[in-house]
Amino acid sequence: MEEDFAKRIAAHPKYQELKSKRTSFGWWLTLAGMVAYYGFILLVAFNKPLLAQKIGPGVTTLGMPLGVSVIVFTIIITWIYVRRANSEFDSLTEQVVKGVVK
Repeated sequence: MEEDFAKRIAAHPKYQELKSKRTSFGWWLTLAGMVAYYGFILLVAFNKPLLAQKIGPGVTTLGMPLGVSVIVFTIIITWIYVRRANSEFDSLTEQVVKGVVK
């Protein structure tokens, strides 16, 4: 019984759409996060003088706001994913459930 139910879900066109959209969106966000993170790490490794430049008269260097921006960027792309998951992906999931339970 459960195997039949799983096969019906996997065969449902809305499930295929959900799976495709969620996967491609997840990969794009993963790529964006990795570019931000590894870009910062590469700057640390290969351009320390740029990151060591002071901002204003204090002791803060350019590396600090860039590091914080990587963290903030990660929070933002997580928020974007959650927002889309709660709207579009949840709607598609409901359609799959309604179509399969009939």
